[in-house]
Amino acid sequence: MSTPARPANRHHRRPRGEGQWALGYREPLNKNEENKKNDDGLNVRQRIIDIYSKGGFDSIDPADLRGRFRWFGLYTQRKPGIDGGKTAILPDEELDDRYFMLRVRIDGGQLSLEQLRTIADISNDYGRGTADVTDRQNIQLHWIEIESVPDIWRRLEAVGLSTTEACGDTPRVILGCPLAGIDAGEVIDGTPQIHEIYDRYVGDKAFSNLPRKFKTAISGCTAHCTVHEINDVAFVGVVNEQGEPGFDVWVGGGLSTNPMFAQRIGAFVRPDQVHEVWAGVTGIFRDYGYRRLRHRARIKFLVNDWGAEKFRQVLETEYLQYALPDGPAPEAPQSGRRDHVGVHPQRDGNFYVGFAPRVGRLDGDTLHRIADIAERHGSARIRTTVEQKMVILDVAPDQVESIVSELEAADLQVNPSTFRRQTMACTGIEYCKIAIVETKATASALIDELERRLPDFAEPLTINVNGCPNSCARIQVADIGLKGQLVANDKGEQVEGFQVHLGGSIGLNPTFGRKVRGLKATAEELPDYVERVARNFEKQRNEGETFAEWVQRADESDLK
Repeated sequence: MSTPARPANRHHRRPRGEGQWALGYREPLNKNEENKKNDDGLNVRQRIIDIYSKGGFDSIDPADLRGRFRWFGLYTQRKPGIDGGKTAILPDEELDDRYFMLRVRIDGGQLSLEQLRTIADISNDYGRGTADVTDRQNIQLHWIEIESVPDIWRRLEAVGLSTTEACGDTPRVILGCPLAGIDAGEVIDGTPQIHEIYDRYVGDKAFSNLPRKFKTAISGCTAHCTVHEINDVAFVGVVNEQGEPGFDVWVGGGLSTNPMFAQRIGAFVRPDQVHEVWAGVTGIFRDYGYRRLRHRARIKFLVNDWGAEKFRQVLETEYLQYALPDGPAPEAPQSGRRDHVGVHPQRDGNFYVGFAPRVGRLDGDTLHRIADIAERHGSARIRTTVEQKMVILDVAPDQVESIVSELEAADLQVNPSTFRRQTMACTGIEYCKIAIVETKATASALIDELERRLPDFAEPLTINVNGCPNSCARIQVADIGLKGQLVANDKGEQVEGFQVHLGGSIGLNPTFGRKVRGLKATAEELPDYVERVARNFEKQRNEGETFAEWVQRADESDLK
């Protein structure tokens, strides 16, 4: 009697589920997913008002403190005096201070004078005067006590601002061009679409439990100032063959420890369709996004696995129930710098004036001063940018010279050096619990030294300083990206320092920065290092060659 053949797949293991809801994996696969299933993050608002603000810090449930609070822009800040070597060692309860960072979302970077003054007052009344402009157009405050949060919300909401879904596994602030509606060269004004998505979906429980954070950009700016290449979803202004302005859709961009550029899905979206397409893309992320491992729970991993063609097919058939027409790619960016710094004409005959705070660091008094300067010169509108800069709109021609003079007197430079203009820094160890090194003070000191040593250096050169590997300051797409870590100095001591990424760029030839083997610098060595590389670039560059292009061909010895 013959022996029955064994099934061919006897030892074949069923692929492990990634927690994708659309495939039936609804049971939480990690602590974060369990917390979100237990209670929607949006529900924490009422507990903050009714319980925590009255009972104080010690009354806060840990699942709310280190989880759901983020749905309203609140993170515990780092306890002072804990060095970077302990960042990954100490538990959260030992790293947590009893104060919070509070992120005010500023969709499209759009602020009225009343809104700016309200943030300034909150900063002075509750945040020890702190105020940082982020590279996502928000303003962050520090030293916030839980008892103060309800009054802060009342003040913000009275002027049309919010912290709702400023953090958390949610649709975060929507980036927009600060010149939307006034730039004579823009392809399309994305402001109506930003407002529609915000009004329809922010705070909607249909999108308040995403696998992780979700970043959006909508812009018709010809300089591509909203860095669409590294957003989860981006709508980029284009004109189709019929001469109609609309948007090209990009999905799956993001940096951190696994950087990926967004991919075009090749579809043309009319302005009235943007909110539907946005909801469809976000719905795909919610339903098909990977929820098993936090480090793979961004839409970029899904897009990378599926490809743009499948992503578009699922969007059209399962979410939109209609096909989108093919459309053109965006035109090449028309500027080497995307920050809108300087004095430039508007379409109405007035001017906008962009200026550079030092690595985004401001304070409540300075915010008031900016509002006062704008008002004295006839402007009622302020904008933030994704480069940690600010712009005053609607300045009459006869007011330009005076407003520039007042801004410069406040150390808000309208004609900054390359180093002041193009150096960014994340929050760093001063307040951030996952940071390893100081960033803001280090970057500020670096600017001063480079201005002293290289006073005539005029080429574009982005220097992005990050306190950890998470790339909040976009180190992989900077000319010089500095990733904070502890390094050994010449005495063998562990000190604050940086791994160096060189030659990152976005735009015509997007590329991630090159890591040169063994290339690290202590914080103390940074000015010497950057000066040396900048001088080598000046000596060796060809006509019209960018720093990123030079890095690709430079000898390693010239990069160290």
